[in-house]
Amino acid sequence: QLVYLGRLRNMSKSDAIKQSKLWTERLEIQDWWNKKVEDLSKGMAQKIQFISTVLNEPKLIILDEPFSGFDPVNANLIKDEILRMRDNGSTVIFSTHRMESVEELCDHIALINKSTKILEGEKRAIKNEYRSNTFIVDHAGKWSNGQEGFDLLNQDTLEENYYQSVIQVKDGKSPNELLASLIQVTEVHGFVEKIPTINEIFISKVKES
Repeated sequence: QLVYLGRLRNMSKSDAIKQSKLWTERLEIQDWWNKKVEDLSKGMAQKIQFISTVLNEPKLIILDEPFSGFDPVNANLIKDEILRMRDNGSTVIFSTHRMESVEELCDHIALINKSTKILEGEKRAIKNEYRSNTFIVDHAGKWSNGQEGFDLLNQDTLEENYYQSVIQVKDGKSPNELLASLIQVTEVHGFVEKIPTINEIFISKVKES
């Protein structure tokens, strides 16, 4: 099947066989070389479909939900190959509902809701645009929202006398001022800016539209 599909893409028979064997080794299914397609599991069949798509090393690759049917280990295999092809100069376009895949793989994104594009741009720029000057703080000893300029959005108890707080710094205040305020009353163990995820941005844009 793979050699036949490779031949349809103007590959010589020898190149199609060589590339097919190379890809089955990369995706760890070389032991299935002589199996019939109908004998394959869903995950194995998905790998064969992926190989048939990239067999001739195209410069433009379009994938629809490429991780469907894969366990985490095999999903990582496919992800690594997509990134390798991108690094080798191929343009990869893929459609997915899995926002974690968008976070890991995409450089440029377009978010679509009910067939309408609601957001498009370079992923890093979009995430920066939706930053809200909010910080996640791990600390021993409770911190109450007693100072103007800071909003305590959430506080979870992780264990006895140990908390994780989500705090927003308002205009006119800086992260350093928040940290200075915290260390006066509590023992800070972690302090990191909360960058919105693509999933959070998508939900926010859908609610706006």
